[in-house]
Amino acid sequence: MTQSPINDTSNQNLNVRLERDVFLRTLVRELSGTLENVVGLEEASGFISVVGQTMGREIDEEYKSALQVNSLSRKQVAKVLVDLKKRIQGDFYILEESDEKIVFGNRVCPFAEKVINRPSMCMMTSNVFGSIAAENLGYAKVELQETIARGDSGCRVVVYLELTEESEDAQGREYFK
Repeated sequence: MTQSPINDTSNQNLNVRLERDVFLRTLVRELSGTLENVVGLEEASGFISVVGQTMGREIDEEYKSALQVNSLSRKQVAKVLVDLKKRIQGDFYILEESDEKIVFGNRVCPFAEKVINRPSMCMMTSNVFGSIAAENLGYAKVELQETIARGDSGCRVVVYLELTEESEDAQGREYFK
């Protein structure tokens, strides 16, 4: 009598694509999808924004503590935003940086394929970036010009640091200290 693989105590050899990272990314995808379907994209984005802001504050404190500073400079903010995305397996990089704005590109979403057709999940990036920038520099407006979630080949995220004509015309969320 052959033993079923399910009854075998060494199930680690089963070809099941499930581990903590995939499980958590799938959980976030399904939660955001449920919110989008039940309350709509705008409201779902709002709920996810709340979580992103809280995470942004925590991440900001973590970096300031590690750098032993009370506040991050613009250059430090830019480097921190790239670093935090690298740590969670994103591939963000700086395209442009000035006193008025920081423009980021991205080739790989930390949520990987789980972000496809879930634009509300991009509120995590918007709120983490916006919260950290505003907390340290006083103001931020984040515009998600291109996103993998909406089907673009990569992301283009603009973090405006000052109120300018360009930032006022931009479609995005504002953050204040």
